[in-house]
Amino acid sequence: MTTSANSASNRGRLFGIPLGDFGLFTSLLLSLSAGFTAFFLATFLGIFTLLIYNQSGRHSVNYADSYRLVGLPSGLTVLAASLVFFGYLWIRRKLSGR
Repeated sequence: MTTSANSASNRGRLFGIPLGDFGLFTSLLLSLSAGFTAFFLATFLGIFTLLIYNQSGRHSVNYADSYRLVGLPSGLTVLAASLVFFGYLWIRRKLSGR
């Protein structure tokens, strides 16, 4: 017996995780964790980039700029995008009645 690739159990999955089955609290928690992860990863990369830049050319750029100009905008962008994405999935789930 073969199953269809578009069956209800296979729809809305990413690496086997059913994305459409999250509740409101779980969706908010995943959005916040994605935003924090993006903030810390971008800040980490920004600090190391500034470290290499400062050491290679004897510059003196302040490391706080990596938080303000790199980490914060990327974290807020990912947070907003993930809130829209997970909010859309949650609303679609509530409207479909599952």
